Amino acid sequence: MKNRTFAIQNLMMELEYKDHISPILKDGVKNYLIDIDGTITDDVPNEEPERMVTCEPYPDALETINKWYDEGHQICFFTSRTENLKQITIDWLDKHGFKYHSVLCGKPRGGNYHWIDNHLVRATRYKGKFTDMVEKQVTIEVFKD
Repeated sequence: MKNRTFAIQNLMMELEYKDHISPILKDGVKNYLIDIDGTITDDVPNEEPERMVTCEPYPDALETINKWYDEGHQICFFTSRTENLKQITIDWLDKHGFKYHSVLCGKPRGGNYHWIDNHLVRATRYKGKFTDMVEKQVTIEVFKD
């Protein structure tokens, strides 16, 4: 718990507050929101929590996420697992050596996410391998000017 408290304090130090608006991360720091099931390990539904304890992490996910953490980025696991499964999730992440700042449960199930926010949001669909990020031009939906 001591390391988690330090991580939370460290997150607070990385924020810049200006003009009484929502804080932003310092330049170059990313706020990664990372799914768990089907993204960093096998796709385990909430209805089978016993599998959450025994599944193994994808090695490239563990390596890449810990690298991002070590580079100073914020790591938040954002999962469709329910609150009653949060401690199982935290224990699993810790057991396998994932470095992170927070775990958020209760992400809506079913996919086809469309996130609307007053901050810039970038989405990357996981397709079987974690690697360093690359820039790519794509078409996105936005609000009409």
